[in-house]
Amino acid sequence: RSVYDDQPNAHQRFMEKLDACIRNHDREIEKMCNFHHQGFVDAITELLKVRANAEKLKVQVTDTNRRLQDSGKEVIAQTEEIIRCRVQQRNITTVVEKLQLCLPVLEMYSKLKEQMNVKRYYSALKTMEQLENLYLPRVSQYRFCQIMIENLPKLREEIKEISMSDLKDFLESIRKHSDKIGETAMKQAQQQKTFSTTLQKQNNVNYGRNTRLGKNRVWELKNEITLKRTFEEEDEHEEEVLTVQDLVDFSPVYRCLHIYSVLGDGEIFETYYRKQRRKQARLVLQPQSSMHETVEGYRRYFSQIVGFFVVEDHILHVTQGLVTRTYTDELWNMALSKIIAVLRTHSSYCSDPDLVLELKNLIVVFADTLQGYGFPVNRLFDLLFEIRDQYNETLLKKWSGLFRDIFEADNYSPIPVANEEEYKIVISKFPFQDPELDKQCFPKKLPMSQSVPQIYIQVKEFIYASLKFSESLHRSSTEIDDMLRKSTNLLLTRTLSSCLQNLIKKPHIGLTELVQIIINTTHLEQACKYLEDFITNITSVSQVTVHTARLYGLSTFKDARHGAEGEIYTKLNQKIDEFIQIADYDWTMSESDGRASGYLMDLINFLRSTFQVFTHLPGKVAQTACMSACQHLSTSLMQMLLDSELKQISMGAIQQFNLDVIQCELFASSEPVPGFQGDTLQLAFIDLRQLLDLFMVWDWSTYLADYGQPTSKYLRVSPSTALALLEKMKDTSKKNNIFAQFRKNDRDKQKLIETVVKQLRSLVNGMSQHT
Repeated sequence: RSVYDDQPNAHQRFMEKLDACIRNHDREIEKMCNFHHQGFVDAITELLKVRANAEKLKVQVTDTNRRLQDSGKEVIAQTEEIIRCRVQQRNITTVVEKLQLCLPVLEMYSKLKEQMNVKRYYSALKTMEQLENLYLPRVSQYRFCQIMIENLPKLREEIKEISMSDLKDFLESIRKHSDKIGETAMKQAQQQKTFSTTLQKQNNVNYGRNTRLGKNRVWELKNEITLKRTFEEEDEHEEEVLTVQDLVDFSPVYRCLHIYSVLGDGEIFETYYRKQRRKQARLVLQPQSSMHETVEGYRRYFSQIVGFFVVEDHILHVTQGLVTRTYTDELWNMALSKIIAVLRTHSSYCSDPDLVLELKNLIVVFADTLQGYGFPVNRLFDLLFEIRDQYNETLLKKWSGLFRDIFEADNYSPIPVANEEEYKIVISKFPFQDPELDKQCFPKKLPMSQSVPQIYIQVKEFIYASLKFSESLHRSSTEIDDMLRKSTNLLLTRTLSSCLQNLIKKPHIGLTELVQIIINTTHLEQACKYLEDFITNITSVSQVTVHTARLYGLSTFKDARHGAEGEIYTKLNQKIDEFIQIADYDWTMSESDGRASGYLMDLINFLRSTFQVFTHLPGKVAQTACMSACQHLSTSLMQMLLDSELKQISMGAIQQFNLDVIQCELFASSEPVPGFQGDTLQLAFIDLRQLLDLFMVWDWSTYLADYGQPTSKYLRVSPSTALALLEKMKDTSKKNNIFAQFRKNDRDKQKLIETVVKQLRSLVNGMSQHT
């Protein structure tokens, strides 16, 4: 660094020192060369001497090498052969070792292919798992192993697709065969229930018998029952009992479930299965439009539903997690709501009670079957109570037709019995008791007509039909008794009562028929207590029980009887009106014929014959009918006399009319119906009698003087009535000059008529003003 400093002469001094150093090195090199020069000369000399020997050695070595090469050629060949063989041996050993590693892989893969061919997919998945985890990692460097590794996921997908296809086939199969499954399950449940019921009845019968037998006999009966049960159990075991496993192959479900579980897709499979089954449930629950027309439609519908839930119950118990109790309960509740809605709709179309009864039996078997599999069915039994009401309605309609047919076929005449055998036949059908009739000799007649025992039998048949529906409803005897009594009350109070009322109103039913109807209803009313005993015998529920209902037949037949009585009164009045309409009075006749009118005598004869028919009626009914007829006759005659269209009446017509009224009074006094006191019946004509007496006697002074007095002789004659009739007579005198001679001979009497008319008008006007 100092060379480059700014010191003066520094560069020059450096160059001088560098030259001095170079000279020193040259001197040292020269000394070294001088020291080794002799040795170099000696070495060169020795090399020159060796040169000749080297030439000779080279020739010898070359010759020796040639000879050695010639003699070693065979050795080299043998050595190369040995080396080649050893390489081959080593390669073979290596190949054997590698094949020993690859053979298990190939065997497992071959096994996998075989399992795939025979559709053992679950085992194939296990084989794949062993290949991937144990065998393939050992030989993963080989290309064929890579191909295998690439194929394994494809095989898994193929297995999933195949198993899913099998599952779909299985679902389609059980959808088609669910009705067969359900039918078998329902049949087994029904057989089991029948066997249990029979066994229970047998035990009850044997128990009742045992209580009346001695100890030895009791022991013998027990042995008989034990032997009988043993034989029955042996017979039952001999019979082949089909189960759901016998009807359905569930292996596709198990296989698919295991496969998806192994593949880690168990939840996907569960979701798919439940979704598909829900869809199938909706299809199963969808009824056919014509299901309500035949019982087979209902049976197929129930069988499909039972088959569906039997399969689900089996899946629930043999698989873990595929379906759960919560899932099945939820599915059942959904199905139950749909079933109830469907049954309500379709059962409402059923008008045949036999079909409704078959439907009820199917519902009971359906409910008992599913209840045996653990499904709640209380709502179905509640629905049966609704259907029971509909069943009763169909029964009522059917029995309404039966009652109408019975009434139409009845001759409404007492039942003739020629001998004891015929009498017993009638008594066996209807509980009739009459000590007085029993004393009579054959042939004789029972008071009621043929319809009475037929109606009684049909009411009993109705009770039997109603009882059929109450069976198997798991209800107590008291409840069944109440059901029977309520339905019977409906039959009596609504159906039979309506039929009776319609019968009474029919135009072809005459007075004789009405009388017989009253007699019939009386006997039917008396038979109601036997119907109550009949129901009691069926249900074994005593009538003294607090909650036992009573039959309302008494009120039913009383109402019918009252209707018939009213119709008798109406028809009598109508008949009287028919006779009145044919009356042909000559209101301008100068004097009477001296005898009553023909129409009136015919009417009286008709009334006499009619009231003779009333001898079998209760006395009050006959008396009321007679009084009603007389009052109506009196009213009709009064209306005829005071008709506004009738403008004039002669004294001769009044006399003729008086003769007719006298015949009416004679009829009333002849007591056509026994039981009237005094002249009670004659009072029906008192208004006519006082009016006619007033005109026949011409006692106007007495009438006007005593008017308004309680003791008046003409108390029943009103001024308006007297005035109306008097004016008709006054008009007649003016037009026909009947009173012309009187006006000449007795003007005072004409003036009296005018005076009476004026006074009567004043009385009428005074009454109207007071009113």
